[in-house]
Amino acid sequence: MAHYKLAFLGFGNVGRALAELLLRKRVELAERYDITFSVTGIATARHGTVVQPAGVNLAAAIELLQTKRSLNLITKSLIANSFDFIYKCGADVLFENTPVNHQTGQPAVDHVRAALELGMHVCTANKGVVVHAYRELSELARSKGRKFLFESTVMDGAPIFSLFRETLPAARLLAFRGVLNSTTNIILTRMESGESFNQAVQYCQEIGIAETDPSADVDGWDAAIKVAALITVLMDTPFTPQQVERAGIRGISPQMIAAAKAEGERYKLVCSAEREGETIRARVAPERVPISSPLYAVEGSTSIVEFKTDVLGDLSIVETNPGPHTTAYGLLADFINAVRER
Repeated sequence: MAHYKLAFLGFGNVGRALAELLLRKRVELAERYDITFSVTGIATARHGTVVQPAGVNLAAAIELLQTKRSLNLITKSLIANSFDFIYKCGADVLFENTPVNHQTGQPAVDHVRAALELGMHVCTANKGVVVHAYRELSELARSKGRKFLFESTVMDGAPIFSLFRETLPAARLLAFRGVLNSTTNIILTRMESGESFNQAVQYCQEIGIAETDPSADVDGWDAAIKVAALITVLMDTPFTPQQVERAGIRGISPQMIAAAKAEGERYKLVCSAEREGETIRARVAPERVPISSPLYAVEGSTSIVEFKTDVLGDLSIVETNPGPHTTAYGLLADFINAVRER
């Protein structure tokens, strides 16, 4: 039986969902995979930090955060900053789930680098790390005999990166097309029912899907960084969201929605990329899709991506009603895969 010490850098909705999933799967991890674990550290931006080499009471930590109390009530840990936390947590595996920086990927890139240098496996849901430092961090992980995994960065827990990494050897990705941003898809779906753009955005904010400033979603930045991550990893070509041709959905009016509907079409914020010789053209923009398209039936928070390779026909992955629990599963799967391959 192998025992692993885990640390959480970032303990928001996804981090807490992962903690709950780990507790729920504790017996299965032991019986099926010979894995036991303890949590030696949890760091948050606003609710304190705890480091306990003997193991944090994870259920107690979850309860404190759910009631908006500080982790310092467990024990007072003298931690100066996020890097001090990484150095002192003594973990075998770091879950890096700090906020995404679309422009540079920092400070998450440096977090992952520091953890790998210390000999930790790293599992992250942070898209900025993949887009801005995939090759560097992958090579560093290999040199240290560790894993840098990031299944949850695109479509939550759906097995996209592991699909190509493990089960599609020698398949060259030529193009992909999909709906990858849940917030905009909910907005467009609700506008079909007669709501205005602002009403649909407000609904997404009320249910916690959209931020107070929804620009990352409605202006296409979240979709663009996901496109860049897929290109960077699956097409083996470094790509940033700034290189993606981008248009958001602010200009889509109820009248445009109704006109498309009258002709048997629907608006979707479509993400796409295609190889053109030695270059790759990438785009995020609202499009009218016909009923014959797999994208047509995708409603609400459901996501879809359709891949075109040189060896198979079109291959689609659909994820229905994702949330923190599905993102958490992707992180759990990365943890299991990282330590099983060790």
